[in-house]
Amino acid sequence: MTEVLWRLLAVALFAAAAVAIALIVRKWRGGPRFATLFANKPAKRVALVEQVLIDGKRSLVLVRRDGVEHLLLTGGPVDIVIETGIDATRAPGSSGTQPTRPPRLLDEAAE
Repeated sequence: MTEVLWRLLAVALFAAAAVAIALIVRKWRGGPRFATLFANKPAKRVALVEQVLIDGKRSLVLVRRDGVEHLLLTGGPVDIVIETGIDATRAPGSSGTQPTRPPRLLDEAAE
């Protein structure tokens, strides 16, 4: 009986020593601190706003990046940017007013 207790004590001491060594090495190497594990994450810059399937292969994707939306056609032989520079602050069908300048189309941006 006492031999079992001695073995359990030895295993517990070995585990405590391993944890202490790991903490020392982590501090020495400058690993992440406990507080940084739960810190606020930076805001996401890219978001998928909407996706519409056109057929079995292709889909239209509206992507928002830094407050600007881009319309993409994906799934064909080549992915295509349909429209870029869409103002993300306008909600579709919100007031029926036209934007001050129309969004740039891909053909207009190339000129």
